[in-house]
Amino acid sequence: MGIIKRHISAKSGGSAVTIIAEGNRFYGDTVISGKMHIDGTFEGSLHSTDDISIGRNGVVAGQIFAKTIYVNGRLEGEIICDHLHIEKGGTVNGRLCCAKLQIDNDGHFIGERTLPDALSAADVSERPKPTEHHSTYSSSELMIDNAMQLIDSLPDRITLTKQE
Repeated sequence: MGIIKRHISAKSGGSAVTIIAEGNRFYGDTVISGKMHIDGTFEGSLHSTDDISIGRNGVVAGQIFAKTIYVNGRLEGEIICDHLHIEKGGTVNGRLCCAKLQIDNDGHFIGERTLPDALSAADVSERPKPTEHHSTYSSSELMIDNAMQLIDSLPDRITLTKQE
């Protein structure tokens, strides 16, 4: 009697979940269709069309792209997602680009956060070119414009934690 049946499709459906259990280590570039839960170690590039959750014992390092990421373990590297939720005991260290960031009490974020660019391609094409920019603005207007860009690039929320 076999464990795998021939009449069941190997294609992942909308409810497919990939699990890296505690004690397992994966290295390299991975593309996941569906959700993923990591309690082991993953190093490399990880692309998911859905959610990724990192359990209490999970460690992920590298480039991570996903819809939503839940962190209860440790995540390091370059992170691009729609929503990042750092749960109690979770630690994120790296460069983050996300629209929504949620940090629970005793969750830690160390690094840099940027917001996704909300401008459309039409908005970008209508912007003045760098040579036009210098000829149409005075130096004081340029300093104000650069200061506003600097302020806009700051994170929405900064969490400071006491290290003992």
